[in-house]
Amino acid sequence: MHTLDQLTAGQRATVTGIAGAGPVRRRIMDMGVVKGVEVEMVKASPLGDPVEYRVRGYSLSLRKSEARLIKIEV
Repeated sequence: MHTLDQLTAGQRATVTGIAGAGPVRRRIMDMGVVKGVEVEMVKASPLGDPVEYRVRGYSLSLRKSEARLIKIEV
């Protein structure tokens, strides 16, 4: 199983699910990260956290702890 935090710059993947429960899961889904959507890792900040992703044509920054909850298929 792969998770979103494992992508490298320029790599694309498709979301297969979101782990976790409660407000964090809901927040991720409200930002447009849902099953079947394509996500591209754009770049990481100088210290590696947060990471910028391209989702549905917009830029989204997530902490690695949040990205670890998102299951993907490369």
